Amino acid sequence: MIDRPRATDVSTLSPRLIERCGAIELLVLDVDGVLTDGSILIDDRGVEIKRFHVRDGGGIAAWRKAGKRVAILSARRSAAVEVRCRELGVETAIQGADDKREAIVALARSDGISSDRVCFMGDDLADLGALEWCGLAICPVDAAAEVIASAHYVTRNAGGRGAVREAIELILRVQGRWEEIVAGYRFPGGGEASVDGS
Repeated sequence: MIDRPRATDVSTLSPRLIERCGAIELLVLDVDGVLTDGSILIDDRGVEIKRFHVRDGGGIAAWRKAGKRVAILSARRSAAVEVRCRELGVETAIQGADDKREAIVALARSDGISSDRVCFMGDDLADLGALEWCGLAICPVDAAAEVIASAHYVTRNAGGRGAVREAIELILRVQGRWEEIVAGYRFPGGGEASVDGS
């Protein structure tokens, strides 16, 4: 018998977490330790290299297919992040942010979105201000202890190992959108399977 991982069971979530997830329209992601495993690789020419997880990218694509907004918010600057954002169609990438709380508040204000409709995902101390401001605070399981204590949801997956995909699936399942997104992959173009599955 194959032991398959279970999809997020919304019925096991607290009513308050369901309420928080249900309101989210804007997802803001830290980079190092969230979209990556936190490693910073620098080659002998001084070029920084980052490793991203393909399923996190797939999650971001699903989020955008659901008509949701996504943004990147990082204290560091990296050309690799710009390249990855272009690949994923992420239009807003704020890099070099010294104060992430100030940056996320300004971003939400420019979009006309209240804090309860914003989810921020971070992993370290510099993320605490943004996490405590937004309506839904999510962190990877390997985040700093203080971040875990401040989060509304801690993923089972580590940063750079599918944590972003897990968070996106959680929110879209709560909002009743996940199966619709999955169906779009099963039946591209809007077709439906026949009775015999063909």
